[in-house]
Amino acid sequence: MAKKTTPLMQQYNTIKAKYPDALLLFRVGDFYETFASDAVKAAGILNITLTARNNGGDKTELAGFPHHSLNTYLPKLVMAGCRVAICDQLEDPKQTKTIVKRGVTELVTPGVALNDDILKSKSNNFLAAIHFPSKNKGGKNSKDCVGVAFLDVSTGEFLTSEGPLEYIDKLLQNFNPSEVLFSKQKRKQFNEAFGDSFHTFYLEDWVFQPAYTTETLQKHFNTKNLKGFGVAHLEAGTVAAGVALHYLGETQHKKLEHITKLARIAEDEYVWMDRFTIRNLELYYSNQQNAVTLLDVIDKTISPMGGRMLKRWMALPLKNTEKITRRHEVVSFLIDQPAILEHLQQHTKKMGDLERLISKTATGKISPREVVQLKNSLEAVVPVKQMALTSKNESLQIIGEQLNDCELLRTKIKESLFEEAPVAIGKGSAIAQGVSEELDELRAIATGGKDYLDAMLKRESDRTGITSLKIASNNVFGYYIEVRNTHKDKVPEEWIRKQTLVSAERYITEELKEYETKILGAEEKILALEQLLFTKLVSFMLQFISPVQQTAALIAELDCLSSFATHAKQCNYTRPLLDETFDLDIKEGRHPVIEQQLPPDSPFIANDVFLDRDNQQMIMITGPNMSGKSAILRQTALIVLLAQMGSFVPAGAVRMGCVDKIFTRVGASDNISMGESTFMVEMNETASILNNISERSLVLLDEIGRGTSTYDGISIAWAISEYLHEHPSKAKTLFATHYHELNEMTETFDRIKNYNVSVKELKDNVLFLRKLVPGGSHHSFGIHVAKMAGMPKVVLQRANKILKRLEKSHSSEELSDKMKKISEEEMQLSFFNLDDPLLVEIRDEILETDIDTLTPVEALMKLNEIKRMLQRSASVKFKK
Repeated sequence: MAKKTTPLMQQYNTIKAKYPDALLLFRVGDFYETFASDAVKAAGILNITLTARNNGGDKTELAGFPHHSLNTYLPKLVMAGCRVAICDQLEDPKQTKTIVKRGVTELVTPGVALNDDILKSKSNNFLAAIHFPSKNKGGKNSKDCVGVAFLDVSTGEFLTSEGPLEYIDKLLQNFNPSEVLFSKQKRKQFNEAFGDSFHTFYLEDWVFQPAYTTETLQKHFNTKNLKGFGVAHLEAGTVAAGVALHYLGETQHKKLEHITKLARIAEDEYVWMDRFTIRNLELYYSNQQNAVTLLDVIDKTISPMGGRMLKRWMALPLKNTEKITRRHEVVSFLIDQPAILEHLQQHTKKMGDLERLISKTATGKISPREVVQLKNSLEAVVPVKQMALTSKNESLQIIGEQLNDCELLRTKIKESLFEEAPVAIGKGSAIAQGVSEELDELRAIATGGKDYLDAMLKRESDRTGITSLKIASNNVFGYYIEVRNTHKDKVPEEWIRKQTLVSAERYITEELKEYETKILGAEEKILALEQLLFTKLVSFMLQFISPVQQTAALIAELDCLSSFATHAKQCNYTRPLLDETFDLDIKEGRHPVIEQQLPPDSPFIANDVFLDRDNQQMIMITGPNMSGKSAILRQTALIVLLAQMGSFVPAGAVRMGCVDKIFTRVGASDNISMGESTFMVEMNETASILNNISERSLVLLDEIGRGTSTYDGISIAWAISEYLHEHPSKAKTLFATHYHELNEMTETFDRIKNYNVSVKELKDNVLFLRKLVPGGSHHSFGIHVAKMAGMPKVVLQRANKILKRLEKSHSSEELSDKMKKISEEEMQLSFFNLDDPLLVEIRDEILETDIDTLTPVEALMKLNEIKRMLQRSASVKFKK
């Protein structure tokens, strides 16, 4: 016998089938209900009661919550990674005798959330789309050019780019999207390239067709092509952008007037930092629990827009000296003009999130209270605009000219809404007095009721002689007249009895019934009329989307520059001097994060660093563990990064030419889940650096080679250092190492200089001075560090004995001599003795070299190495 399914569950199953990947919140009366596996999941995430009921013979799990608690429970579901389909009642249950019509009104996913409880005010909520084309126009494999788009539906920002996997990987790290879309057929390719740390969703392959995505974009922007946005040449990038826009339609986000443009992420304008560098420098997130990031320290922004922009500036530091200098000039001006800085920040505090407020206007999700907040925020722009226009800084004046205080919009809102507007229509009076004559009359009827009832009460009391008469109302009976039992005999015959109480009787009269109908009718009409007038106001506001977005971006820029000025004053930062050289000259540099964590009585030890391409291209830093080598490397990178963001820097003085790439290999981290050891991760990261260096690169290497045996490690570290020195780009490099044998490289390579982080040896201990000084170090003090860590005494004693024994049999001097001997033998080739075994060895090496696999740079370096060896060999022979 076939099992019966109720009409309600039939409707549920039909809707659920359309959204199999989503958790369906099904509106039933005053509750949102979930069923079956959705109920089990929801109950676990929300910590609500899981029940069950017999549905046609089958047990069905059930879990729900009141509909007015949606904003409490929805964020928890989305932040747990759920896609949530909200199914509402599409008609009034009182108006139908059959099952209520229902449908999904919104599909909320991590990447397309608009709920304030889900969004973080100072972080974007990006949806990303990735496109792996099979072939690009040049016939290259898809690995050479991958498209990416980032769309924040809460702010209207829409960005696209394309490039090799390494570049797309870096952008994903920078923008940290809440959700990533890609083709169902590219799952393996995505996981191999970008790992499994992102919340992902797969779409059918047909969505990624260029013709469809181009049509989607052109239809949205109402253009014939995409040339006006400067992205028409990005075929893979525009496909990704079209996919992101398509997904918004699929998730029931139809009102998208706030997405007004598609911008290109210009790779050539920003400093390159790969994902290893972003992770190693802990710019805005860290794998370490409770770690303090650079963003945590420097973010003194006041507005949500400024907070989001500061994070973007950190992810994408500028390379253009002129643009950076303009930012520095504004920061300098604000520091010198504290009154203007304070004035600017005071008014910025009065502003709400202009970007998200105007986006809510476009999506139709803005409340009356938020409209008033938008108006108040724009009013705070007025004095900021005036201040910028009258300032004596050219960049501020330009910003002042571009700021739009939207006077017409502010006036319209002021005339249309009460200043104390409610959170929603129906929660109080929203539309101001005088906007609608009809609304004012209805309000008079509704609010004038107390006077009317008082007059009725006095009249009936006088007529009947009942002095204790009371007129009241409740949800069950509506309005009624209450008479105490002691006066029952005085009740007129025309009064109709409605309810009997222990000590009283309740009655209704024809006059009271008519009044009740009039009052209830007025309240319904007021609600409908307020909704209509508010909808018209929101529709009027749509024409101001672009001006408000532009103003929001300019306020965000001012907020960032004010933040830089505030932080510079608080922490004694100085303005860096940018020039066109390749030098990096830091005087008394400090680590911006570490110095903020030190107690007041422990000042940070500042250090000088100088690098150029002619005399001191590479600094080899030796010193014991815990002495501060890694801190010096990181602070050098962070000082450069801050300077090119437009910030002042933690140093006594800095003079530098702009860098175009920052590479770091700092700290060890296993990637066990991907089957990679510490050493493999280290080699992958280092290989990425060596294959991408340029003449303006800054390279920071820490303890390269320590993940393998000592001799292997020294050999690798030596070879890497030699490669960097001999590479035509002459990239500026800091190389921290505990292999003291590398100090010998200065005898062979003239642009490598030795420095060490000094220590002071005491009787039974060692004092870390953390000062970088010229010269190499020849002691690692590892056992001293073990002692400081609390290692058992017996282990320390045994370690000392083993160390002395090893030093006798394998002295570092012996190893250094071997390395030097190898170099000297290579250099003593003879032009005159063709039977010289070393010359034969070089000849064989050349013959065995596979020319087809050499890159142009490697070929030049090989040739340069042989030339140098032969020249020195000839010199030795002539001397003899």
